[in-house]
Amino acid sequence: MEKWSSEESVRLSPSAESRDSDRASASDRQFGRRGFTVGAFYGSAGPRPAADASAAAAAEDKSEASKRGVLKGNKYVVFYLDLSFVFLLEFKKFSMARGCLCCLKYMMFLFNLVFWLCGCGLLGVGIWLSVSQGSFATFSPSFPSLSAANLVITIGTIVMVTGFLGCLGAIKENKCLLLSFFISLLVILLAELILLILFFVYMDKVNENAKQDLKDGLALYNTDNNVGLRNAWNIIQAEWKCCGVTGFSDWHDALRERVVPDRCCQEHLQGCGRNATSMFWTQGCYEKVEEWLDDNKHLLGTIAMCILVIQLLGMAFSMTLFQQIHRMGKKYDA
Repeated sequence: MEKWSSEESVRLSPSAESRDSDRASASDRQFGRRGFTVGAFYGSAGPRPAADASAAAAAEDKSEASKRGVLKGNKYVVFYLDLSFVFLLEFKKFSMARGCLCCLKYMMFLFNLVFWLCGCGLLGVGIWLSVSQGSFATFSPSFPSLSAANLVITIGTIVMVTGFLGCLGAIKENKCLLLSFFISLLVILLAELILLILFFVYMDKVNENAKQDLKDGLALYNTDNNVGLRNAWNIIQAEWKCCGVTGFSDWHDALRERVVPDRCCQEHLQGCGRNATSMFWTQGCYEKVEEWLDDNKHLLGTIAMCILVIQLLGMAFSMTLFQQIHRMGKKYDA
């Protein structure tokens, strides 16, 4: 009886294993409602293939993004290094260009300063001749304003103005003044070439007209308002030992009597020109001038070539400086 009761109690009382299985089933039912399993909760294998794939894709994307970030950073570093190198090269070129610009600028300034001073000197000499000697060396009655004083004043003014444009344009780095300087030199050069070509083309006519005009001017020798012409003829005839334009007979035709200036006498004495027995210079002054030009043609040609080279150098310097200033302005703007 006692034995039966003990077996009955064992059979009726739940065992530990049954209790554990019940709790497991209950928990499975509880987490099953939420879509989880116990194995999933405790980290055992469970039904989550989609989550694992998304996590792996996210990790792969993150690694790719980090790689791209590293590569992008390296590209930026290389770009900055290249940019710095280019900047250093450009700065070096800029410094060299600036040095060349300064050298060219001061060379052109000194070059034109000399010519400006020469122009001022010529202008001063011309004014002095005009004031002190009147119409000095006005040989031609057809062109009374074509005197030595006026010619020197004109040349001095042109040289002074041209040199001033070059000096100020160079030292101020002014493109407008440099362009004006270039145009002035170009106009002067073209005018010289045109006059030279016309002179050689019409040389015979020029000689005939010049001789006739000078002979007509001899008639003004004794007039009161032509002191400059009288002084010029006296100086030329005394220094070059000549008389008249083509000979001493030109004075007879011009003065309408058989007299010559005293400077035509080989032995200069007061009133010797009225003495028929005096010895006069027989060679005309025009022929003397032609002989002097022929004897010094190499020297004159050298001077003309020097003037031409100086003008060309001035034009080249002005255009080079103009282009350098223009390029530097573009770099500043950029």
